[in-house]
Amino acid sequence: MALRALDNTMPAAVEERPKKVAKVAAAVPAAAAVKAASPGSGNKKKHQHQQNDENSAPRATAAAGEQAVEYVPSEELEAATNPKAKAARLVADLDSKDWIRACEALNDARRLAIHHRAHLNPILEKVILAIVKTMKSPRSAVLKTSIMACTDVFNSFGNLLSSVSDDAFDKLLLQLLLKASQDKRFVCEEAEKAMRAMAASMPPLPLLKKLKAYVHHANLRVRAKAAVAISHCAARMVRQTKLYVDSCHSQKTKIENFAPRAQDVEAMKDFGMSALLQVAAELLNDRLPEAREAARGMVGSVHAAFAKEAAARGEEEAVAASWESLCSLSLPPISAQAVAKIASSSQ
Repeated sequence: MALRALDNTMPAAVEERPKKVAKVAAAVPAAAAVKAASPGSGNKKKHQHQQNDENSAPRATAAAGEQAVEYVPSEELEAATNPKAKAARLVADLDSKDWIRACEALNDARRLAIHHRAHLNPILEKVILAIVKTMKSPRSAVLKTSIMACTDVFNSFGNLLSSVSDDAFDKLLLQLLLKASQDKRFVCEEAEKAMRAMAASMPPLPLLKKLKAYVHHANLRVRAKAAVAISHCAARMVRQTKLYVDSCHSQKTKIENFAPRAQDVEAMKDFGMSALLQVAAELLNDRLPEAREAARGMVGSVHAAFAKEAAARGEEEAVAASWESLCSLSLPPISAQAVAKIASSSQ
């Protein structure tokens, strides 16, 4: 309330604030309001009805397509009806962005490797490089099928280094080691299978030289897988040496008279036995148990080959002394003792 002036005059009129006038909007029909509030609600309900309709066919998804890919064993792959045409478009199909088409092309490569080597041989290096590219695919189906293709190529062509360049083989070997080191079990198992086929089919000496470079790899698992592959090669050499020595004994022939088989024995010595012992000695201190176990296998294989070769020369009594001499000349004293201990415990 305004105060009254002291001079008894009437107070000036006070302006009143304008009253707010309520805004009246036209009534909107309820149905129209609902439609305006949720545009496309009818389509959404219709879409939900289609999704929940148990009588409608399910929509195809990438995961469903990946599950539909069949992994055909090598022995069940049939020959191609037109191998020449398959070979002509194989590299382009392997490079396809359509992963289902790429899987089909990988199976075609497997068929050609198993049944039609003559058609695959002229383009083998291009195919190997294309397979290496598919091994980097995020699709599990493409990845597994590409590794299966590697296994079939190894089994069919044997010494792959005689058919492709060192660069192509190095890229393939690296991918196999990386895939064998993965956490995905199905990928790891398939890659290990391919590496066993590689160790069994290729000449041991050139493969050992390739694998040796990965013993010092920064990835612990890659080192371990390379150690396992080297151990497989060494074991294969021992088997070859045993067959060689047995043939010498059965035919009562001197070892020098078997030049072809002597090449297998010489392969281990050419690498040579000292180098294998050095690799094994390094891996005996590796952080992964798999690498250490492979190193012990290498030592056992080298010692077995060394003993059998000495037996073939009639030097059984001098095996222990000769073995100790080899270890002391090849390794530092501490490593020589560790290697000698493993050899003595395996006897």
